[in-house]
Amino acid sequence: MHQVAYPLVARPAGRALPRPGVTRRAVVRGFAGLGLAGIATAAYGIGIEPESVVVTRYRLTPPGWPAGRRLSIHVIADLHAGGPNMTAQHIEQVVEIANLESADLVLLLGDYFATHRFVTEHVPGPVWAASLARLKSRLGSWAIFGNHDWWHDIKGVRTALARVGIPTLENRAILLGDSGQRFWLAGLGDQLAHPLGHARFRGEDDLPGTLRQIEGDEPVILAVHEPDIFTKVPERVSLTLAGHTHGGQIRVPFLWERYVPSAYGARFAYGHIVEQGRHMVVSGGLGVSKIPVRIGVPPEIVRIELG
Repeated sequence: MHQVAYPLVARPAGRALPRPGVTRRAVVRGFAGLGLAGIATAAYGIGIEPESVVVTRYRLTPPGWPAGRRLSIHVIADLHAGGPNMTAQHIEQVVEIANLESADLVLLLGDYFATHRFVTEHVPGPVWAASLARLKSRLGSWAIFGNHDWWHDIKGVRTALARVGIPTLENRAILLGDSGQRFWLAGLGDQLAHPLGHARFRGEDDLPGTLRQIEGDEPVILAVHEPDIFTKVPERVSLTLAGHTHGGQIRVPFLWERYVPSAYGARFAYGHIVEQGRHMVVSGGLGVSKIPVRIGVPPEIVRIELG
């Protein structure tokens, strides 16, 4: 894994993307030097880390993926469009950063708008969708839905994506790529779509039905929102890509593992996970949930290079 950081800052239209100047470490050290470590941490979590984005790179050839068959993927997860963290301007800058390097495929892994009580700027569906439609890739952008989309405005999200021509995969698999280089892209319905009571949900996911659509021996990439389904993903799938956890969002030692939104705690919280020869990459996402704070896991665009 390799990361490159970019700041998200206000800038006049037409100006080049800024390069990092004052570092987050320097800001925290400055506060700490004044004996205000608690204030420094709060300022960092609210005003520094959420106001940047990193490009996190993974290079791998998982089982079932032909060696030498190259494919680059940009993963955009948990946008949670809305201020103070993901304003319309910030989303535009995220798209610009992603487009600095071409990708073969873009995957949008759900949770497109902010739902926490501290939203300072509402970003309408047509606005964030229009920005995402400017993401560049050879094989196009493909979307799935997240739990917040279902809980708050699934109809609006469907409409916003459809109007900008971004297709959605909901328990659906399609064959992509050129002859001799084809692969299956499968998208799963959300696993927490319908709340039934305390910690109980009925999902829209149908993993067996989705995989039954796959024919032949081409490799399979599976896009899911919540990573918990990974325990049921068969070896037939070369790579599972997930979001939802925000990487823990606030990684305070000895505490954060308890609050990862997963039945498996920190097991599927973040990064490249390998279990019994099966591979999954969990994105830390871009936006925030519940409170507009990030500590120890900056907003990220994931770039995966296969083969």
